[in-house]
Amino acid sequence: MQTISIDIDPGQLVHWLEVECAISPSTLKITASRSRSAADIPVRSELHLGDAEREDLSEVATIGALEITPAHDSGGWKLTVIVEDEVGPRLLDGSAGDWPEQAIDLGTFAKEFIRSGRGTANVFAELQDAAAVDRVQQLISTIEADRHPSSTPLARGAAKQKKKIRMSS
Repeated sequence: MQTISIDIDPGQLVHWLEVECAISPSTLKITASRSRSAADIPVRSELHLGDAEREDLSEVATIGALEITPAHDSGGWKLTVIVEDEVGPRLLDGSAGDWPEQAIDLGTFAKEFIRSGRGTANVFAELQDAAAVDRVQQLISTIEADRHPSSTPLARGAAKQKKKIRMSS
């Protein structure tokens, strides 16, 4: 299995997925999740923190993950979008700093991690063979051109209506 970075805007990818799912929900399998992790604050001179202050604070990051695969066969590929939002030093409220991974839907992922402009986003693909590379290249080209090959005139109308509704909210 080969892993490569994909040079595509994560917002464009997620928007395309939302429209594609409205047109043909069974074409792709999409899973999304969010989690939070806390770590000790490293010793850095620019933070001007003593040992006591560092003990009370933790570096907190919220992580969103989106995985896209073909719905009906493995296809030999998986696209992943990872968004890491380092919210910085925070006082923990006595609860554990880590949140277990929580499943979320595509709309929630888009709202919390893409539309809000949170964090640093990276897109990468896991590819089994040369055929999988070709399939992912075709998919990326389709996304960049904002084409929806599975669409019909009726489905395109429904997707446009959904887009109008979202834009007016």
